[in-house]
Amino acid sequence: MASNSYRGGSSFYNGDAAPYRSREGLSTRPAAASDEIQLQIDPMQGDLDDQIVGLHGQVKRLRNIAQEIGTEAKSQQDFLDQLQMTLIKAQAGVKNNVRRLNKKIIQNGSNHVVQVVVFALICFFIVYMWSKISRK
Repeated sequence: MASNSYRGGSSFYNGDAAPYRSREGLSTRPAAASDEIQLQIDPMQGDLDDQIVGLHGQVKRLRNIAQEIGTEAKSQQDFLDQLQMTLIKAQAGVKNNVRRLNKKIIQNGSNHVVQVVVFALICFFIVYMWSKISRK
């Protein structure tokens, strides 16, 4: 079954890790922890030094990718922090504008009441004057 696992078939010994194998001499087994990779080295095939050098190269590439991911994550976190600050400022601006609008509404409402009272006084004065003129 182990020889079939190299050709892309899935078996108990490799657990779908065949695309990550560097040479025929290495095969993988499922590990207990998700961050571990176990290798079984077949001493009859492949050079052990070449395998180690290949693995070192893969480790370096993975380390570089991890650093790039960390840099990108930090960049995105900074961007999110900036957006959050912008949102907080926008909320404060909206709150201030709502306060001003409420003051204007109250002021205009009181102006409207004054206009109604003045109109009522003018009407009362006109009716009073008309009643005075009509009695004579």
